[in-house]
Amino acid sequence: MRVRAERLLILPTAEQLAGTRYAEARRGPTEAVTQTGGAVVGTDGSPHGDGDATALVLLTPIPVEDVRAALKANPQIDWVQFPFAGIEAYVPLVRSRPEITWTSAKGTYAPPVAEHALMLTLALLRHLPERVTATSWGQCRGKSLDGARAVVLGGGGIAQEYIRLLKAWDVHVTAVRRRADDVPGADVTVTTDRFDEVLPGADVVMLAAAATDQTRGIVGARQLELMDDDAVLVNVGRGVLVDTDAVTAALAAGKIRSYGTDVTDPEPLPDGHPLWAEPRCLITPHTADTPEMCIPLLDARIRRNLAARAEGRELEGLVDVEGGY
Repeated sequence: MRVRAERLLILPTAEQLAGTRYAEARRGPTEAVTQTGGAVVGTDGSPHGDGDATALVLLTPIPVEDVRAALKANPQIDWVQFPFAGIEAYVPLVRSRPEITWTSAKGTYAPPVAEHALMLTLALLRHLPERVTATSWGQCRGKSLDGARAVVLGGGGIAQEYIRLLKAWDVHVTAVRRRADDVPGADVTVTTDRFDEVLPGADVVMLAAAATDQTRGIVGARQLELMDDDAVLVNVGRGVLVDTDAVTAALAAGKIRSYGTDVTDPEPLPDGHPLWAEPRCLITPHTADTPEMCIPLLDARIRRNLAARAEGRELEGLVDVEGGY
């Protein structure tokens, strides 16, 4: 049964998105809210709408203060949809407004990001970072995923999709997450306090966790020391999960085989940083989920959540306010 006709504020405005790759991203939510009997508000270009919006959808990251201002200008707003999974910059605002339903894009981009993580994993195991710059034949080296042992930090959509892909190679997977619930597809699930315990013996350590107070710096000098010298480390979560100085030193000392990452701390990684010159490091510039990949996936999430709101059903991607993701 339909319970409301949504008045949707979409930010950034059409004028702000004009000429960008996100310009078309407004069309999907506009069509969806119209189909459920609602309307888009704030089409006059006002960054805060016309004061009677009931919901706010973000299509790109915008400053926290702009979100706060939009909420102040539209006191009826009781749902906010973020366009990303990592909401660490917005956590204080989220926690200060418990009366609002907050949803993120967590799980939405799992297929492309997990695919990217798998690409990094295979590239590291086959020594591709060294080979792409080689000018001579070199040694015959490489390691197969078949029958390997992997540790995956995270239990959300990206982690689950990555585990599903690994199973094509009969990989033994230990998942590490904040809660004790089993991660689908994993052979073993342990809580984050046991992360150090499961690192020895892993061929692959993949990070897909959100950035929280508990996960910042979770891979530091101690964890890199616990990993096997032949292990590879992959990060598609957040740069702050890894101590950049520690991983730089570990690679230089041969403590781990290689490091592949789509995220860095700081981000972007400055020109001239030692990691750029490290032959066993593969860095991609936060391209595991490009706009071309993300816009259709985010559009589908927004459409489903608008339909759920209209019909009084639970929304997808509810933010864990306590956990901060």
